[in-house]
Amino acid sequence: MTEIDAKTDALVPAWLHLPDIAEMLDVEVTRVRQLVKEGQLIAVRRGENRTLQVPAAFIDGDKIVKGLTGTLTLLRDDGFSDEEMLEWLFTPDPTLPGTPAQALSENRGTEVKRRAQALAV
Repeated sequence: MTEIDAKTDALVPAWLHLPDIAEMLDVEVTRVRQLVKEGQLIAVRRGENRTLQVPAAFIDGDKIVKGLTGTLTLLRDDGFSDEEMLEWLFTPDPTLPGTPAQALSENRGTEVKRRAQALAV
């Protein structure tokens, strides 16, 4: 859980509070906190009350977007901070096209993971 700068905050189109995610996933808020702690989701403190929030793009209906957890693991293993991961996931890439987060939500996770692995080289 981290604080993010305005530039990174502006890249993410929409955010969800942890209780909203818990409701969507049909789990307790403590489980959502555990998912953050385990690195399956990224939560940052933002807004006037500095509440923990997760990018809405990470949730697909009643589950975490397919491929997100593996991508976060790859980026974390490459030494990325939470803020750097958010920046990479939400920065448009014309060769993808779109953002890596968008590609994950469109079930193009293989290409996103390939690009995340290439960052380590």
